[in-house]
Amino acid sequence: MNKNLSPAGDRIAILQTFVRIVESGSLSAAAAQLDTTQPTISRRLQSLEQMLGVKLIQRTTHTMKLTDDGERCYQHARRLIENWQILEDEVSGARDEPAGVLRVRAPHAFGQDQLIGPLGDYLRRYPHINIEWVLNDRSPDFIPEGIDCAIHVGAITDPSVVAVLLAEVPRIVVAAPSLLADYGPVKEAEDLVHLPWVALSSFYRNEVTLNRGTNGEPFRFDITPRLSTDSLYAVRKAALNGLGVGMVSSWVVKEDLEEGTLQHVLPNWQVAPLPIYLLYPYARYYPARLRKFIELMKEVMPSLTGTRLAR
Repeated sequence: MNKNLSPAGDRIAILQTFVRIVESGSLSAAAAQLDTTQPTISRRLQSLEQMLGVKLIQRTTHTMKLTDDGERCYQHARRLIENWQILEDEVSGARDEPAGVLRVRAPHAFGQDQLIGPLGDYLRRYPHINIEWVLNDRSPDFIPEGIDCAIHVGAITDPSVVAVLLAEVPRIVVAAPSLLADYGPVKEAEDLVHLPWVALSSFYRNEVTLNRGTNGEPFRFDITPRLSTDSLYAVRKAALNGLGVGMVSSWVVKEDLEEGTLQHVLPNWQVAPLPIYLLYPYARYYPARLRKFIELMKEVMPSLTGTRLAR
């Protein structure tokens, strides 16, 4: 145990380690999330088992399972850690002064471009915060991965999380002038059926839906994409290279449209915008670093380039 900690601090650290082992699913994952070594995690687990005089986890080469005592210890440990965190924040005045590490998952394209500015503002505003900015386009498994919150673009499929609607991203249909020259002018939505397509598989794969104007009747048609990818940047690049028509977030092609390297196809036909949510797991208590980040995202998200208030 760390000799620089008080006995109470030792016990809290050991309980936090045990909870992280259970929620991450392995000692190695817990070590990675706590930025320490697997032998250290193993020693803390052994210390807790020795203090309590019971076996908490049954381990084999490939599996790890809580004992009945381990399950009871886990439930009590979670409540104790929550109460300790509340006590620490109350006594130290940290309820409104964020500190520690905030782990946020964000989509690749949006997280690399649109959100770095607000992220910098947050870090400058709160000097005692560090952020782990995890970029991928899948929904996180919050507790096992140790993720505090996630910026999510698109529909919510997990009803077990808190979902705060922040804004929406307009989308448009674009194509390279060379592609349109080869296939002839596109005057009606039906003309798009005969063009090659590139698909952003996260949001559309084999079907496209457009609406005439704001409240017009939808026009749906099937596509067989020449290229299908989960990368918004790859769809943009493929469209620029004339591989096919693409349906993209308007912000990512703003400069291409201004330069004429891409054209907005059928501006009178609307593509449904994508909602932007902030997701985080349900909990009895949220630390200041998360609460302040939620406040910031609500404030800045609708004003970012390429986003707007959800309608």
